[in-house]
Amino acid sequence: MDRIDAMRVFVSALDEGSLAGAGRVLGRSPAAVTRAITFLENHVGVQLLHRTTRSIRLSEAGERYAAACRRILTDLEEADMLAAGERGAPRGLLSITAPLVSGSRILRPILDAFLEQQPAVKARLLLLDRTVSLVDEGIDVGLRIAHLPDSSLVATRVGEVRKVLCASPAYLDSAPPIESPADLARQRCIQMTSFGQESWKFPPVSGSTVTRHVTIEPRLVVNTVEAAVESALEGRGITRVFSYQIAEEVAAGRLRIILAEDEPAPFPVHLITPEGRLSVPKVRAFFDFAAPRLKAEFARRQRACTD
Repeated sequence: MDRIDAMRVFVSALDEGSLAGAGRVLGRSPAAVTRAITFLENHVGVQLLHRTTRSIRLSEAGERYAAACRRILTDLEEADMLAAGERGAPRGLLSITAPLVSGSRILRPILDAFLEQQPAVKARLLLLDRTVSLVDEGIDVGLRIAHLPDSSLVATRVGEVRKVLCASPAYLDSAPPIESPADLARQRCIQMTSFGQESWKFPPVSGSTVTRHVTIEPRLVVNTVEAAVESALEGRGITRVFSYQIAEEVAAGRLRIILAEDEPAPFPVHLITPEGRLSVPKVRAFFDFAAPRLKAEFARRQRACTD
């Protein structure tokens, strides 16, 4: 059996979540899919998947092997694309990762429109609130909200977002006055686990270099943006989120941003790809299509939280 072909079956099973799903996508029988996985396991000498009749789960060795398989298959596809010449039409599977909220609300509609325009391209969108190694996980494109370290990634800046405090008008009308970050210690706060639970950081005051820390005792701690925003909308307290995540609510007057003068510096937003991938037609086509649309959408949301 061809090992590269078996790797494709293995990765397809992971993407589809089952051996049967891989069979449907690849047009192969369940027995053929099982033989391919067994072939790989016999070749490497370890179990790659824990299998049941309804699901599959990677073993520890399988996780490392899956990352390697994705890199190999990506490199092979890139070699084929380059051999076809720069004028080759975009085609194949485009793998993209993005944070959960920006990926689902902003990037996903743009990706849908791109796929309508490029019928020979398929896409896999991974929405994850963690930093993903594009190279190690065989991903073509990422949307990243952060200051980028020096790396071999090719990056195009598509906007910036602010980390803001917000609450409903009803809460602010009934709460004690909020004139400085120190006043937050006396407020009802809704905390997201990703932003820390014990204190909120603020830039130094003018003339100082010391970062300010305000200890809070949150009435509610949640692990999703949606839960934090919904609770704030219901008047339960103050929460801290990224500006783009509440742009519609602020524009509609359902939430107000407070202490804007004490916000940290904005965070840049970049569209990124590993060095060399931009020459692949599907990646170049997506960058050219998505970058201006992302810039327009992040700018629109920024204006909604500023006006």
